[in-house]
Amino acid sequence: MSQKPISEFIEKHYRHFNAAALVDAAKAYRTLLDQGGKMMVTLAGAMSTAELGISLAEMIRKDKVHAITCTGANLEEDLFNLVAHNHYKRIPEYRYLTADDEEKLLDQHLNRVTDTCIPEEEAIRKIERVVIEEWSKASAAGESYFPHEYLYKIIKSEKLASQYQIPKEHSWLIAACEKNIPIYVPGWEDSTLGNIFAGRCIQGKLKVQAMKSGLQYMMDLATWYGKASKTPIGFFQIGGGIAGDFPICVVPMLRQDLAQEVPLWAYFCQISDSTTSYGSYSGAVPNEKITWEKLAADTPKFIVESDATICAPLIFAYVLGH
Repeated sequence: MSQKPISEFIEKHYRHFNAAALVDAAKAYRTLLDQGGKMMVTLAGAMSTAELGISLAEMIRKDKVHAITCTGANLEEDLFNLVAHNHYKRIPEYRYLTADDEEKLLDQHLNRVTDTCIPEEEAIRKIERVVIEEWSKASAAGESYFPHEYLYKIIKSEKLASQYQIPKEHSWLIAACEKNIPIYVPGWEDSTLGNIFAGRCIQGKLKVQAMKSGLQYMMDLATWYGKASKTPIGFFQIGGGIAGDFPICVVPMLRQDLAQEVPLWAYFCQISDSTTSYGSYSGAVPNEKITWEKLAADTPKFIVESDATICAPLIFAYVLGH
């Protein structure tokens, strides 16, 4: 692959420390794909609100990402941004907000994520009204789907297409839907839409059975990994938490609990600003995963200890040859 300005800049200037780790991780990512491998990308934090979709969507469209595990927040917030981007409010001096300042934002129905406020009515309620229709249909028909499948239904229906406020090419969820790549959303219940769904179940307006669970996600992931691992599969983890913890465990489950002959993850990279610590899962170094039968001693392993909003787009740009 011929190099272009961003890739050339990275190779020229990123030679040591975390910068060198970024280059090494990007090169190994590209090597895995060149060898016919696949990549699982996991999204923690608020990467969708940070508009990672601009670079991640292209990675998906160019077949550089083959499965995604994300928090419920990242799943829904890509869709929120798609339909309400013009109503988002940026707070560049968020570090200096007082409690009174925060209450003023609350009174305006602005939900703050670091320096960005998500508008309740234009984003959350707009999606709520549409997705409740899908939940209600499934509930009445005795059908059951995963959280992301309901959002795929909305995208495919184009009910909201006339209301998109950013180019659809900047939405990683639309790209994933168009490619029909698998998405896994553990712990979806703690997201905004998860709360709304639970509330409607409490009211008796929806049946809890209409939503497939995390256990079913794990079973589906096991099936996918068993089939996909005929070629090497890498693991690219952005942040920590359940988005990373959940999918990486599928390998020891298959090998130890089901006695299946599947390979270990063939590549591992984590972008994280967590303090390196063996008592913190998100801060654990990759070698700790060896005894859990997730990675091997010779698996290419990388940690980029920095801000994922800065580093992930750069790695994606390098992998894409920009």
